[in-house]
Amino acid sequence: MMRRLLVFIAGLALSSLAPPPASAQSYPAKPIRLIVPWAPGGTTDILGRIIGQKMSENWGQPVVIDNRGGAAGNIGSEAAARSPADGYTLLLGTMSTHAMNQFLYARMSYDPVNDLAPISLVANVATVLVVHPSLPVKNVNELIALAKARPGQLNFASGGIASFNQLCAELLKLTAKIDIVHVPYKGGGPAVADLVGGKVEMLFTGAPVTMSHIKSGRLKLLAVTDSQRSAALADTPTVGESLPGYEFNNWYGMMAPAGTPRPVIERLNSEILRILALSDVRERFIGLGADPTPSTPERFGAVMKADAEKWGRIIRESGVRAD
Repeated sequence: MMRRLLVFIAGLALSSLAPPPASAQSYPAKPIRLIVPWAPGGTTDILGRIIGQKMSENWGQPVVIDNRGGAAGNIGSEAAARSPADGYTLLLGTMSTHAMNQFLYARMSYDPVNDLAPISLVANVATVLVVHPSLPVKNVNELIALAKARPGQLNFASGGIASFNQLCAELLKLTAKIDIVHVPYKGGGPAVADLVGGKVEMLFTGAPVTMSHIKSGRLKLLAVTDSQRSAALADTPTVGESLPGYEFNNWYGMMAPAGTPRPVIERLNSEILRILALSDVRERFIGLGADPTPSTPERFGAVMKADAEKWGRIIRESGVRAD
């Protein structure tokens, strides 16, 4: 009996000295799929491609962008949540997909908070209010005045029913007491394209997808939705400066399926933090209207849960539903 006990103790000692599992030790050993739960050309897509390229250059493994648009980000997010928890499927989620959708949809086949493991916040992206140049307004006050003079005649685009674009506009409607018409698209990219083409009149969207159009004069920038002016757009007023009480902040963050080994999460976190510290990445983010926001997985998880509580309350009070 004593001999067996000694052998057992010796085995425990040797196991404590053993190297970590090969999957964590050699990660990444094959291509990584980064799911973007929106159509190509939107803010999430742009940020995901910047990070994916830097990750691929450093690790020597391809990072394949998988655009899975539809259902306000639910289709791509569910695909990530149902993928193997081995670190080879990642998701670039947003505040809308992980703090709002579960309150907008009556039936969710996955839990946006608990079925995905936070890796790091990536950016706080300025959400901007842009209009087609043909619209005779220069600021939020003039837009509100025009909408009140033409009830039900002005329209706004969005990336889909119950998308964050729509909720920004619905918040404007409620706060300013105006009547504007919703025109949903299958993603932010198509919505921006039709706004530039003059098929719709206004849009709330992430700054990255509109900056080049703003600089060229194809779109007119009126305001940002954050509670404070964005560092990337310091000269642009907030909607709240004209309409007290209006506020909409939007974060983007990297996630993996729940159950992904902690050593892999930590390696991914270190890589995201390395990428966000690169001067060329920071300059490009800021030039796109995105403020880099690296974080620990724990900090990201806390933000996700706090915003889910906040928007759950707001959505229930507003009565907005996706189905």
